[in-house]
Amino acid sequence: MWIITVHLNNNIKMFEFDTEKEATTAFKRIQGHKILTEVIY
Repeated sequence: MWIITVHLNNNIKMFEFDTEKEATTAFKRIQGHKILTEVIY
């Protein structure tokens, strides 16, 4: 699972993706301070 955490305008949002390809595509489009994380469990 891949998570993008975004901080913008004093708000934090998290987006969850099943594949790395989906996550990296969205990561390029999202504005703000971003962190891309792979969650392994």
